[in-house]
Amino acid sequence: MKNLRILAPLSIGAATCLLLQSCSKPPSAANQSANTPQGKLVLTGSSTVAPLASEIGKRYEAEHPGVRVDVQTGGSSRGIADARQRVADIGMVSRSLKGTEKDLQAFTIAKDGISVIINSDNPVKSLNARQIVDIYTDKINNWKQVGGLDAPITVVNKAEGRSTLELFSEHFKLKTEDIKPDVVIGDNEQGIKTVAGNPNAVGYVSIGSGEYAATHQTPIKLLPVAGVAASITNVSNGTFPISRPLNLVTNKSPTGLTKDFIDFARSQQAQDVVKEQYFVPVSQ
Repeated sequence: MKNLRILAPLSIGAATCLLLQSCSKPPSAANQSANTPQGKLVLTGSSTVAPLASEIGKRYEAEHPGVRVDVQTGGSSRGIADARQRVADIGMVSRSLKGTEKDLQAFTIAKDGISVIINSDNPVKSLNARQIVDIYTDKINNWKQVGGLDAPITVVNKAEGRSTLELFSEHFKLKTEDIKPDVVIGDNEQGIKTVAGNPNAVGYVSIGSGEYAATHQTPIKLLPVAGVAASITNVSNGTFPISRPLNLVTNKSPTGLTKDFIDFARSQQAQDVVKEQYFVPVSQ
């Protein structure tokens, strides 16, 4: 009964405060609090998009202390599935949506390409499309067959469900079941570490990830495709033949915190982060 007697006057006081608009907290402060994004956002999917989304998330959190951005990898297929099933607020997908995915909405935050990489100690300077196909189907299995040293080729391939694998095989007209890998990796970082640690390995990764690693003392080099140097500059000017959008995906038109984050990721406020991660901003 004691608690009830205390609550009743408080309720009356609160009502009186509202009626007279004489609360100690100014209405403007209350409105500001209501308009400040708060909560948790979960992003899952592409290992190419994840580092970029994570860095954008850190900046967003710094500007919105009430928000936590949780970024998880797993491949573009996971991003599609999680966004569709609402397991994640946003899916990360490093390719365009397919015809069977038109129930989803994609928002491009950057552009990227795919590059073949080899160890920097490997004397081979280029591989043509036929040689790449033959290497990945085990018709060529020694570097001396393509002008390199007498050493077996270690073929590094992406796991199923990775959009990098899809675009690589599509560009070189490879059936995934015909690829004969020695090593299967998940994300770009794994691929880069594998090739950097094995002078006889060949793989393929995001150009952004590869160029960043190569310019930060990781012993890999990016090979040209169809005579065009693998660089973010050539992705930006449209001359590199294997390019793709990096997308944030939702299962419906985004609202609230989800929309605010996507708008932030696509805005000028995040363009320097995109460049720092060696990708091409959407504004270019």
